Amino acid sequence: MTDYFRTIKKSFADVPIGENDHIEVPPFLEASEELIRLFDSMGASFGPVKSDLQGNVNKIRAKYLENPTKYNTLQNLVIAERAEGKKTATEGLLWLKRGLEFTATGLRRNLNDKNEELNVSFQRAYEQTLSQYHNFLVKPVFSLAMKACPYRKDFYAKLGSNTDEVYEAMLIWLGGLERDVAILNTFYTTNKYDKF
Repeated sequence: MTDYFRTIKKSFADVPIGENDHIEVPPFLEASEELIRLFDSMGASFGPVKSDLQGNVNKIRAKYLENPTKYNTLQNLVIAERAEGKKTATEGLLWLKRGLEFTATGLRRNLNDKNEELNVSFQRAYEQTLSQYHNFLVKPVFSLAMKACPYRKDFYAKLGSNTDEVYEAMLIWLGGLERDVAILNTFYTTNKYDKF
């Protein structure tokens, strides 16, 4: 069994934060793709969640690759794209940020309450984060995914053989994820980039 946190290429805890809280694009996208891989431990019902997150990563990467120097940070990418009158990557990052916040909220709840099952943690996280943005067609897809969450003990066993080490590594990784989400939330709200 491979330990998830020992095999990831980039942890959110290792994503560099520059001047004015600017987040470098490549490491952030690498960490996001590793998070998407985490959903492999959640079962096939999370396929649509993974697909949505990956689609948003792809939108951001495509914009970044147009001019890696100009779009070196997430904030620079969004500011430049908005100045160009475009919004594909801006919306992609908005939805990726929301998906990351959903994941962080669910995992934080689950780590804080060792008796709560994953389906409860993620259902509550969904209600708190993504539900308000989803229409009646999307909500059942996410509801199905929440109901199909693996049992807590099975999920953590898939992440590593030593539960204490998994919890410790997840806390560090999750702290980085929450930091990045908080920075992006402030950036989007302050600049009203979350209004489309």
